[in-house]
Amino acid sequence: MGTDDSQANPVERPAHRVRVEGLWIDQTEVTNSQFQRFVEATGYKTTAERPVDWEQLKTQVSPGTAKPPDEQLAPGSLVFTPPDCPVPLDDITNWWKWVPGASWCHPEGPGSSIAGKDDFPVVHVSWDDAVAYARWASKRLPTEAEWEFACRGGLEGKAYAWGDEFQPAGKYQANTWQGHFPDINSDEDGFPRLSPVKSFPPNSYGVHDMIGNVWEWCSDWYRPDTYRRDASSSRVVNPTGPEKSYDPDEPYQPKRVTRGGSFLCSSNYCTNYRPSARRGTAIDSGMSHLGFRCVLTPDMQSRNSQQPPGGKSTTP
Repeated sequence: MGTDDSQANPVERPAHRVRVEGLWIDQTEVTNSQFQRFVEATGYKTTAERPVDWEQLKTQVSPGTAKPPDEQLAPGSLVFTPPDCPVPLDDITNWWKWVPGASWCHPEGPGSSIAGKDDFPVVHVSWDDAVAYARWASKRLPTEAEWEFACRGGLEGKAYAWGDEFQPAGKYQANTWQGHFPDINSDEDGFPRLSPVKSFPPNSYGVHDMIGNVWEWCSDWYRPDTYRRDASSSRVVNPTGPEKSYDPDEPYQPKRVTRGGSFLCSSNYCTNYRPSARRGTAIDSGMSHLGFRCVLTPDMQSRNSQQPPGGKSTTP
């Protein structure tokens, strides 16, 4: 797990031995149609659709931060909005915009919809939203270790989920950004933004889109030093991450691990289209490139089989 590549981000190092128990993982990211069935069955409202609670929000920012205007506390989400010219890459507000009314079913904001996009990954889901869906489906989110094990597909120590060459035989293996991020996307892989699930070849475990398309939530709290801690043990078995979140860059913001990169990853900005790449994401975040998939373990399957008729249904 992880990497010893000196060019990788420090949070990915060092490579260390980990053992995980057997599990099943969804072949694809959870799709709009799957999430819609959950919403229709439960009446669930996502984080992006609920009123913003300033009392809760202010615990996640530096003490003394002034309350934003009420119009900025309206329900919504972060929408990728590409500029029309090159911009400094040290300020994400150059391409991310808070859009009131943006949500999983209105991904670009009011007036947009997911009509005709049943097989696209659901986005604008917070960590709580992903957990709620997983519980309804009698599954759970993967741990960071389970996710990386499934992503590698049995290929140990390779740079990518499919080997050491990013574009073998000239063919793209994942939905990423081609061109100059964030203003020019040449769409060489056929998709300017999200792609339907299974648009690219599966890995050797038969799992699609572990790399690219959307970042995926994991169950672990995020710390940048997790791998350095785990590496101090001779072998880590079924790790579930640290007991609490800590990111020195945003010490008040609770974060969970996200993995896999997205359609926004590019050679000139974000090369997180690798199995070892990891980052922390605010648990209440919803974004244009953030989704999830679920896992099922043998003990969970056994419990599910004991449920009486009419119990929770699972998704395919």
